[in-house]
Amino acid sequence: MTEPSSDFIRTLTTRGFLHQCSDVEGLDAKARAGNLVGYVGYDCTGPSLHVGHLMSIMMLHWLQATGSKPIVLMGGGTTQVGDPSGKDETRKVLSLEQIEANKNSLKATFSRFLHFGGDGAGASMRDNAEWLTPLNYIAFLRDAGRHFSVNRMLSMESVKRRLERDQELSFLEFNYMCLQAYDFVELSRRFGCNLQMGGSDQWGNIVTGIDLGRRMGTAQLYALTCPLITTASGAKMGKTAAGAVWLNADMKSPYDYWQFWRNTEDTDVGRFLKLFTMLGLDEIAKLEALGGVEINEAKKVLATEATALLHGREAAATATETARRTFEDGALSENLPTVLLEAQAFEGGIGILAAFVRAGLVGSTGEARRQVKGGGLRVNDVAVTDERAVLTSDDLGPAGVAKLSLGRKKHVLLRPE
Repeated sequence: MTEPSSDFIRTLTTRGFLHQCSDVEGLDAKARAGNLVGYVGYDCTGPSLHVGHLMSIMMLHWLQATGSKPIVLMGGGTTQVGDPSGKDETRKVLSLEQIEANKNSLKATFSRFLHFGGDGAGASMRDNAEWLTPLNYIAFLRDAGRHFSVNRMLSMESVKRRLERDQELSFLEFNYMCLQAYDFVELSRRFGCNLQMGGSDQWGNIVTGIDLGRRMGTAQLYALTCPLITTASGAKMGKTAAGAVWLNADMKSPYDYWQFWRNTEDTDVGRFLKLFTMLGLDEIAKLEALGGVEINEAKKVLATEATALLHGREAAATATETARRTFEDGALSENLPTVLLEAQAFEGGIGILAAFVRAGLVGSTGEARRQVKGGGLRVNDVAVTDERAVLTSDDLGPAGVAKLSLGRKKHVLLRPE
């Protein structure tokens, strides 16, 4: 493509967000003219989003930062159906009460990245249950259903994968792409939305919405996707041995979140600074150029900026200082993640392997046993050498806690309740 003329497309291109676009020149012109309204949809399958959602959230941020209007679409309706994209089995059906509770829990995350308000570029939050719940099924089939080709739907990657593996795809899930396409049409009609963004795995669903809009007489619609991020070693972004990296502080503490970014692989630092912070490209270039042990300073900047963006500058500063005291001074910090354990467990003694499982540092006693053999577990900074050892109240230090460590960078305080 030619050099972008809009700040929006230029930003997404230079920072590494742009993967696919249905009409990049047309979208560039629309953004330059100030007539762009874009959305990303999020189903309410759990109480927290995870790091894998950050790409699309940051695209909404840059859409607003460059003068256009973002819409966050909550899937109060589509969550009742379940998106088959990237899934090998039918998603668990949630109650309406669970969906509503999850939706309310997710809302706070977006306020960290977007400004909500009534001005021209103020973000808005909508729920597709508003138009999906009252749908008359017969009327929907007549007005929208006749525009969908089953042949084309069967060719979608999310459907093909299930069928090729002989894994059940329910009729309920098969309808998901119809509802997502209809969301795009409704957002266009109600709010003038003309752009849907998402991960590259959503490309088929998004362009289906463009096609439905064309058939149902909307204005021109656009699709834009970002790449699905993997680390330099090929791991899926946000997937760790301990599970997903959640964005809610009660599910992943700011300190652990900071540590996740601090542990970024050397070759990913520059790319992640562009994608997951708001630092200027000139400053990022300087950090990216650091070599040898100095790259660790760039990792600390990445960790601090990413944490500040989600949890606030104060929480990021506290996490940074906690890490410094823990790793550089060797001190015990009260800001380390704390896990409460019943007092009688300490009084009677709890097996060292079970203690590390309860602390969430390992997934099983078998994994803990392997770590002991490799010298990877420590209690109060002393290596665990006997897998039959027992943790008792004698191991509680002056602060009334026991510090459990996995390697050099993962620490948890066990405290009796």
